[in-house]
Amino acid sequence: MLLTVKFKRHRYPKDIILQAVYFKSRFSLSYRDIEELFRIRGVQVDHATLQRWVFKFSPMIERNAHRRKFKVGDSWRMDETYVRVSGKDRYLYRAVDKSGATVDFLLTKRRMKGSAQKFLNKVLSNNPKPRVINIDKSGANTAGILTINKRSIWSTPKVQIRRVKYLNNIIEQDHRAIKRRISITTGFKEFESAQRTLAAIETTHMIRKNQIRNPHASWFDTFKSLAV
Repeated sequence: MLLTVKFKRHRYPKDIILQAVYFKSRFSLSYRDIEELFRIRGVQVDHATLQRWVFKFSPMIERNAHRRKFKVGDSWRMDETYVRVSGKDRYLYRAVDKSGATVDFLLTKRRMKGSAQKFLNKVLSNNPKPRVINIDKSGANTAGILTINKRSIWSTPKVQIRRVKYLNNIIEQDHRAIKRRISITTGFKEFESAQRTLAAIETTHMIRKNQIRNPHASWFDTFKSLAV
């Protein structure tokens, strides 16, 4: 069941709000850039309001995207890339299947066993258990998978761990598509703002990869359909 995204008590129409969130997640634009675009169209809205819309609506839209997306394959590629937050490196854990479809993602403050395990917990709450996960030589990722494998809810056979370097080329390329969306800035000022903005960016990226059920609709119309 999809979450209901409520737009009551907002001064602006739903379409304007969703356009703002979509612009931020789809293009490498600052909030002031989006403010200028709306001003050209005759809509007066300040950049601080645009930011509040992204922070408020992105997590709900992301959750609905996971409920609507097509089932991913059972062979995953898991990796992490860094994102600058408050001048420090934070780690964006991501997984795609062998065809490049996004499985899930999670921004964490550290790169360690607990972070990998937290990411896998989120992945498995939204997706069926994979047959195999390809990773790099990260001990944290290995330990996280082994810990999850020990849980009773994961009946045999256990998830296989594979370490074939070239197989992760697909996710390393996918990282670049996400990082291009945030290249307009030197990073995020706060961890929560990074989490919420990345939720919108990753959701739009899934839509562009045709992972969301919405036949014959544009990418923006599909994005809007997630805000029921």
